[in-house]
Amino acid sequence: MITDLNEVPRTAVTDRFHRPLKDLRISVTDRCNFRCGYCMPKDVFGKNHSFLSSNQLLGYEDIERLVRIFSKLGVRKIRLTGGEPLLRKDLEDLVSKIAGVAGIVDIALTTNASLLSHARAVSLYEAGVHRLNISLDALTPEIYEKINQVPAPLEDILDGIENALKVPYQAIKINMVVQKGVNECDILSMCERFRGTGAILRFIEFMDVGNHNRWNLDKVFTAKEMADVIHPVYPIEPIKANYRGEVSKRWKYLDGQGEVGIISSITQPFCGDCARARLSAKGEVYTCLFASAGYDLRPLLDSQLDDTEILQKLHHLWQDRKDRYSMDRLSQGDLKPLGRTSQKVEMSYIGG
Repeated sequence: MITDLNEVPRTAVTDRFHRPLKDLRISVTDRCNFRCGYCMPKDVFGKNHSFLSSNQLLGYEDIERLVRIFSKLGVRKIRLTGGEPLLRKDLEDLVSKIAGVAGIVDIALTTNASLLSHARAVSLYEAGVHRLNISLDALTPEIYEKINQVPAPLEDILDGIENALKVPYQAIKINMVVQKGVNECDILSMCERFRGTGAILRFIEFMDVGNHNRWNLDKVFTAKEMADVIHPVYPIEPIKANYRGEVSKRWKYLDGQGEVGIISSITQPFCGDCARARLSAKGEVYTCLFASAGYDLRPLLDSQLDDTEILQKLHHLWQDRKDRYSMDRLSQGDLKPLGRTSQKVEMSYIGG
């Protein structure tokens, strides 16, 4: 059994830029109980929005089968996303299935933690989740409500984080998408709240994902600006990445109170080491977060093709991959969204 992230199977594949396939992000639902403006703005995803029905969602058996196939191509890490994945019924059953796939050595979950009771945190861990990423964009209640656009009490999220911290996950990361003029004033309060807790706070540049978040460069609070805010109050210094392709630049507090991460996808893109594929809730594979179209696997799963034949098709799909949207956008000089992908897939459809 493969237990090492660096152990490579014979069927491993690289794309046109020699990037391997190591991570698979699986959206288990397109539904979410929040309406964050950078992902699912309320004026677009309102009460009349049509989400996928239960019979349109990819079933757990099919997901398990695809994970097994992807593992033979080199995938070692799985991240379950949404929407909000905790809205999917019996999610622990899926986690257990994935945990039993040879070659998968890490399972993570991204959640807003609003539904993360202590019992749920324990059951997810016992099913096989190793790491949690929890979204929290502000500690000031008024700012938090403005971003989330729903009447979800901030205390519910903080309770969910506390519930997670009581369980021995390998890592718990708190993700804050920073938007200039919206929530950068809460950067230091976030540092103060989570320093020394064991959680890793990560600050993320506002990205032009999807089509409806009204992104423009003026709203981007850069990675440099984030570090410049933190360092005078809580001195930090950069530390080396855990592995090649890690998207977050790591910084440690000089007083030993843990670390923070900064994800600079706009000003310092990391396409050159991107090893991630994304599987939508209804079974489409996307080879880039900024893609405009995916490759539908449902017909393959519903056909009489065996695993080897599906593996070959996925092998060719990744082998032909040449996505590097953020690097191409940076190279044009003005950081405007690239016209060739003006209609990009929504983040809520394929996860972050």
